Amino acid sequence: MSEPFLCVVIPAFNEEKLIGDAIAQLSDHLSTKTYSWEIIVSDDGSSDRTAEIVTDAAERDNRVRLVQIPHRGKGAAMQAGMLASNAAWRFMCDADLSMPADQIDRFFVNDEPAYDIGVGSREAPGSRRINEPWRRHFIGRIYNYAARMFAVRGLDDTQCGFKMYRGALADSIFGGQTLPGFGFDVEVLFLAQKQDANMEEIAIDWYYRQESKVSLIGGALGFIDIFRVRLNNSRGVYRDTASK
Repeated sequence: MSEPFLCVVIPAFNEEKLIGDAIAQLSDHLSTKTYSWEIIVSDDGSSDRTAEIVTDAAERDNRVRLVQIPHRGKGAAMQAGMLASNAAWRFMCDADLSMPADQIDRFFVNDEPAYDIGVGSREAPGSRRINEPWRRHFIGRIYNYAARMFAVRGLDDTQCGFKMYRGALADSIFGGQTLPGFGFDVEVLFLAQKQDANMEEIAIDWYYRQESKVSLIGGALGFIDIFRVRLNNSRGVYRDTASK
């Protein structure tokens, strides 16, 4: 298959209840577009039927691909999926499709976006949060405040699971990623800022899903990862990545 214009990367861990529908909805929407595309499901060592479901979908449509890694975390799965593609643009997408598939179009106001990273935002003007419990929103805002204070400047929503990366930049920053868990978002955005990448927040409609894998434990580890990013930077871990 020739180099696609857009690759949608879905990290998945035991997502047998969601992954088939996610692939179907994304495929249906992307099939209305004139640009070429692919979907990569990056399976983080699932023990359920996730890989089998994706394999079946790939047999029906060769624009769907499965990448498999041993279980390490969402960040490791996203890294593997991003680096497995050579698409001009790479779109990070949660399996629960809490942002509906058709809102990918919001990241393509122009045929070729001027930015390097389009950051899906639940805080940008015009965005909407639907049915989100207040407690989750509150914790998320605290996390974002910490991320802005210690790692990523100027972004009101670092943790939304929907972002689009210019392909060459994705190769560089995901190639330099070290964190395998939920905190990977802050790390790759931090690396992008070190390379003076142009980032733009894109207002989206975001629906709270009961199936979300985010937990209090995961959130706590995310806070720790913010400080790991700062520590890595002070130790020079990112020196080679920043110079690319």
